[in-house]
Amino acid sequence: MTIASILASKSKSTISVQAGTTISEVTQILYKNNIGAVLVMRGKELIGFLSDRGITRAMAQNPGGVRAMPAEAAMRPRQFETTPSASIESAMRLMTDNKVRYLPVFEDEVLVGIVSVGDVVKALLDRQTAAVEHMTAYIGQS
Repeated sequence: MTIASILASKSKSTISVQAGTTISEVTQILYKNNIGAVLVMRGKELIGFLSDRGITRAMAQNPGGVRAMPAEAAMRPRQFETTPSASIESAMRLMTDNKVRYLPVFEDEVLVGIVSVGDVVKALLDRQTAAVEHMTAYIGQS
């Protein structure tokens, strides 16, 4: 099972903001779209992502307020990524080892999607459920 199989079941659109978008605007985007992170762009280049956790971290570090802070100041820089052909297990390992919950997916230097730890867990659970159902049917035929 690959990252491509996860992307096939998700919406093709990704939600991004420009680096100068304020935290206040980002929180509204997260809320309205019921998502936990946005990609942060400089023009058409992905420079990082900003999650609800990143916003919480920025608030703790700046008790005076972060509403007007630009997304770029609170984002996690682009460091970790995956490809559609990568295994789900390799993505899970990358996320676990680096304590990240979101991975951008690139194919030939083109952003094709983003996967979350929830997407990866769901795919693994679906695979496990299918295996159990297959074994149950096999045993039932004996």
